[in-house]
Amino acid sequence: MSSVVGFYIPSVSLFGEGAVEEMVKMIKNKGFKRPLIVTDPGIAKIGLSDKVSKLLSNEGLSVSVYDQTQPNPSMKNVKDGLNVLNANICDAVVSIGGGSAHDNAKAIALVATNGGDIQDYEGVNKSQKNSLPLFAINTTAGTASEMTRFTIITHEEKKTKMAIIDNNVTPVVAVNDPATMFGLPPALTAATGMDALTHCVEAFVSTAANPITDACALKGVDLINESLIAAFKNGQDKKARTNMCYAEYLAGMAFNNASLGYVHAIAHQLGGFYHLPHGVCNAVLLPHVQSFNKEDKIANERLAEISIHLGASEKSAEAAIECIHKINRALNMPNNLKDLGVKREDFELLADHAMKDACHATNPIIFKKDEVIAILKQAYEHNSN
Repeated sequence: MSSVVGFYIPSVSLFGEGAVEEMVKMIKNKGFKRPLIVTDPGIAKIGLSDKVSKLLSNEGLSVSVYDQTQPNPSMKNVKDGLNVLNANICDAVVSIGGGSAHDNAKAIALVATNGGDIQDYEGVNKSQKNSLPLFAINTTAGTASEMTRFTIITHEEKKTKMAIIDNNVTPVVAVNDPATMFGLPPALTAATGMDALTHCVEAFVSTAANPITDACALKGVDLINESLIAAFKNGQDKKARTNMCYAEYLAGMAFNNASLGYVHAIAHQLGGFYHLPHGVCNAVLLPHVQSFNKEDKIANERLAEISIHLGASEKSAEAAIECIHKINRALNMPNNLKDLGVKREDFELLADHAMKDACHATNPIIFKKDEVIAILKQAYEHNSN
């Protein structure tokens, strides 16, 4: 078995107010002529995609737009966006939004150069060619999709989420401008922030963790612990928003290279089956998966280390799990899976699909089906009140 460790991030990442304008200059300077903007109806409604389109047009570029990406983007979203790209002979892609827009844009850019359907690339490094260059403008501090080699696409017929983990979908430029996040609603701030915390925790206890990913994960936890609740309470808090930009990017650096675990493996199924928000699913599942993971000696030690970074008064895995519950309560997260509308009768099917999800492979414990069902049951019945 090879001992070589890879580390993957975009070649350029831009942070701070004015980063969007800087990205536009880069697109022009690189010689692109016909970019496709990929976004969602919400971003289109608030005028952000129009703003970026105008900035690009002012530089003499011919801009096309696909703005129908849905939450938990589907194979249809990929095909529809690809049709717009091909019809306008686009030579680059600009994604604007959170994880859904970026994931859809990655899939469009990948299929544009490799052909076939996005389902052909489910799994790890299935493509042969580079994607079209992707410039990703992030508008939420959570998914880190603007900088990762992950894209998650819903298979409508199977009601499952496909995890495509491919070096070729990594954006060439990632943009985190806190000015795009000041108006983010509290509930979305909370959900995306808990997604980032989940990335940090799962990457830190991952069997593929290394000193670089550890450093990213722990600093990400520090910043989230310092700033997430502040950003939730006051969306105009510039320091908190900026810290969360860095936190979610550090979390992305961690999981993009150490991968994830059973929180995401199960959350993907809940999102695909019930169309639930990904960050909310992660928030509800995170403490329960870790309560099972702590039975592994190394994971137990690592969760204990996380507890200190979450401000616990004692260093233990149990303290880390209680801290996560406490953060969930402060962010008004749902109490359990029952509150999300998950049904007991679906547990077996959800467990089957989770065990096939690529994210499960680096979990500290490779759970058996009855253990996955036990996690679902615990997360379903939990009552923190």
